[in-house]
This record gives sequence, C-alpha cells and structure tokens, in this order.
Amino acid sequence: MQEYQHILLALDYSDHGAMVAGKARALADSYQAKLSIIHVLDNIPMPDTNYGTVIPVDKNSGYELLEKEKARFMQLGRQLRVEPDNRWLIWGVPKQEIVRIAEQERVDLIVLGSHGRHGLALLLGATANSVLHYAKCDVLAVRLKDG
Repeated sequence: MQEYQHILLALDYSDHGAMVAGKARALADSYQAKLSIIHVLDNIPMPDTNYGTVIPVDKNSGYELLEKEKARFMQLGRQLRVEPDNRWLIWGVPKQEIVRIAEQERVDLIVLGSHGRHGLALLLGATANSVLHYAKCDVLAVRLKDG
C-alpha cells in the first residue's frame, strides 16, 4: 500500500465534518503525513478584492461574513494541528478548487465527505463525485449518513 505523504482535507462544515476531519487527522498521524485543509467559499458573495480568490487569513477584510468564516476555519486548523501555511480558504467552485490545490501542493490523498447520492443528484455533479473523477491522486470519500 502507498505511503501517503501529503493529505488534503476538504472541509464543508457539515454536521458530519468533525467525523471526516478526525479520519483525516488519524490517517495523517498513521502515515506521519503532512495534513492540509481547504474550505471553498461558494455560499457568500465575494467582495471586490485586490487579492483574487485565495483569501489571506492574516488580514482583516472588514467583511463580517468573511471574518466569521475565517475565524471558524482558523479554529478548525488549530484543532487539527494544521500549520497555517497548509490552510487554504478560497472563493470558487469547490470541485475545481479542491483539485487545483491538490495538484498545486502535490497532495497524494484527498479526504472529503460524501452523501453517496444517486440518480439526478449524481448526474448534477456532487462535489465528491467530481473530485473523484478529476483528481490525479487518491481520493477517500467518507460516507456520511443523512438524517
């Protein structure tokens, strides 16, 4: 079995997020791998910025919704013992940004949650399904129980 050296956890702040994060942390510890985290903002409007889609977490934006997201993200990073340089808070389309950062950072395993939807939801392209098909590295989709 491949020894993973860099694991990327895609955070979505779902009710099951702690369970998925715990699995990613345990895998990183087991393989003595670097753990990075990414959260892609696709649910709050992007203000006019001069720094593009990657959000600097060390500067105050003055945008209240963004500051709340940053605080939550940084807290999770501390809880998971992820170095600040290995945290990615980005505006964009989750499936695209997760794959892009995984390639850019030479990640060899992406961990994310999956509801395992079927039928129309699958055809419309769930994030986990898209990441699974487009990532150039291994993907661990942790099955989430609905309800």
